[in-house]
Amino acid sequence: MWELQNRLLQPPLPLPPPPPPPLFCPPAAIPAFPKCRLHHRNHRWYFGKMRRIEAEKLLLMSMNEHGNFLVRDSESRENDFSLSVRDGSTVKHYRIRQMDHGGYFIARRTPFATLPELIEHYRHSADGLCVALNQPAARIENPETATFTYDDQWEVDRRQLRLLRQIGAGQFGEVWEGRWNNAAVAVKKLKPGSADAGDFLAEAQIMKRFRHKRLLQLYAVCTKDEPLLIVTELMDENLVQFLQGRGRDTSMAGLAEIGAQIAAGMSYLEEKNFIHRDLAARNILVSRNCTVKIADFGLARVIKEHEYEARLGARFPIKWTAPEAANYNRFTIKSDVWSFGILLTELVTYGRLPYPGMTNAEVLHQVEQGYRMPCPQGCPHVLYEIMLQCWHKDPERRPTFETLQWKLEDLFSQDGSDYKEAAMSY
Repeated sequence: MWELQNRLLQPPLPLPPPPPPPLFCPPAAIPAFPKCRLHHRNHRWYFGKMRRIEAEKLLLMSMNEHGNFLVRDSESRENDFSLSVRDGSTVKHYRIRQMDHGGYFIARRTPFATLPELIEHYRHSADGLCVALNQPAARIENPETATFTYDDQWEVDRRQLRLLRQIGAGQFGEVWEGRWNNAAVAVKKLKPGSADAGDFLAEAQIMKRFRHKRLLQLYAVCTKDEPLLIVTELMDENLVQFLQGRGRDTSMAGLAEIGAQIAAGMSYLEEKNFIHRDLAARNILVSRNCTVKIADFGLARVIKEHEYEARLGARFPIKWTAPEAANYNRFTIKSDVWSFGILLTELVTYGRLPYPGMTNAEVLHQVEQGYRMPCPQGCPHVLYEIMLQCWHKDPERRPTFETLQWKLEDLFSQDGSDYKEAAMSY
């Protein structure tokens, strides 16, 4: 009894000391955010699944400016994103990471609950990026043309067309802006007597079946009376006008990309065993959003021989024509390759005429003797080598358009840059 009483009267034992503080912050120290709720899907800057090379091509087009940007899904990490930003004539890429407990960051010390909040932060301040974000990248809209008209409506009544204004004139006639079925179209008026209606209609039936995003889509024709009319989709300007105007600041990588797009369209014609015969920058059209399309493919074939020969002295495109085609009338896809090499010189000189200071007769003679244009000023040597391959004396040793396409795409991709980390502490 006394022993139990003594125990109850003893003071309590002291509590053990608290454990030492942890040497690092546990995850709970980072703000917890709700899991991703797809806040970004409807924003103009979100481009979804897009390859890095495609982002660079788009941002370096003339319609995009310094600081323009886009967000795309990461190619290598699920649930992460990539921020691609135009910095002058290059593109920088930043990885946007998603945290396990929700939220996003480029720099770990600055997390955000949603992607839109992250983007808004860097639009107000560069905060370690190469530049504060400007505007979302302009999108290229490819008009849907495949269902514009039907095969049985190929020949249309010219009274359905309304011509608004002349927008150009070329080797074969005039080009007008017009309206057809309440849609804006381009209408090419061939010079009276320049083509046989039957031959033209047969050729047009072939051309109408072609479907490629780099070929100008033909909608309809009017062949029952003169002048013959061709109805096509409407574009803003030709490549020469673009290069001498709003495309004047296009980087060399951007010019190579334009060349790759043209080669892609020509590769399609090559696959179809179809020859252009008049490939030049004046016959490449550019839309307001810098979509590049090949026009007038096959038109030279239906122009009457005397009309074509009459231009040998002044307007016949000798400077773009392969020697075997100019001298012996041997037009093949390989003569188109020669013309493509000349077109590349137009690209890198921003629309300068080929063989400056030389007449058609001088060009014809000098080329036959082995003369080739020298490397244009500022043109990379690797691009000039591609031109020389296009101008090989033996047509069969000139590259295919498929080869030219990947060579130019590779040339463009060499100008890329690695992912950047924001210049800030983590």
